[in-house]
Amino acid sequence: MSGITQIKGKVAPLDKSNVDTDQIIPKQFLQKVDRTGFGVHLFHDWRYLDEAGTQDNPDFALNKAEYQGANVLLSRDNFGCGSSREHAPWAIKDYGFDVVVASSFADIFYGNCMNNQILPIKLTEGEVEELFQAVAADDNVAFEVDLPAQTLTVNGKAYSFPINDFHKHCLINGLDSIGWTLQFADDITAYENKLPSWLS
Repeated sequence: MSGITQIKGKVAPLDKSNVDTDQIIPKQFLQKVDRTGFGVHLFHDWRYLDEAGTQDNPDFALNKAEYQGANVLLSRDNFGCGSSREHAPWAIKDYGFDVVVASSFADIFYGNCMNNQILPIKLTEGEVEELFQAVAADDNVAFEVDLPAQTLTVNGKAYSFPINDFHKHCLINGLDSIGWTLQFADDITAYENKLPSWLS
């Protein structure tokens, strides 16, 4: 996977709290285990007027012309709550989002994002409200993310966000948990070779 350092992008606003994983991708679309092909089902029940997904809901933000091509998703508190399905970040990534900004995230969803090269940016409720207002004033406003500096800059104002060193390292270097472990493959093999035969 390619890493994340700086991202400058367009934002799509999803002005909702408690967006759960069943809304992110409903259960009927969880029938495969590869990571691609889920973007078309992202927010299915809000995005489409019919079960087949052939009629766009014109009132849903992701269907509006001004938000097409967005790679940053802006939402409210408790984003990604509900079940722990990893298909949720797969759908977000497959749709084209590299960054999700919210005032809080469900813990498991937050970790799943990190493991799938999606940067979840946690800001205060007041800061998130400022960003919604910025998007309302200009739907082409640019969001500039600097992961090494841990800043999101919008209209010249820099917002600092927290991220632990491990997750930061993995995102910058394009590593999931397996990729991170494989960095130590030689050490693991050397250790295994030292074990008594009855333990191997």
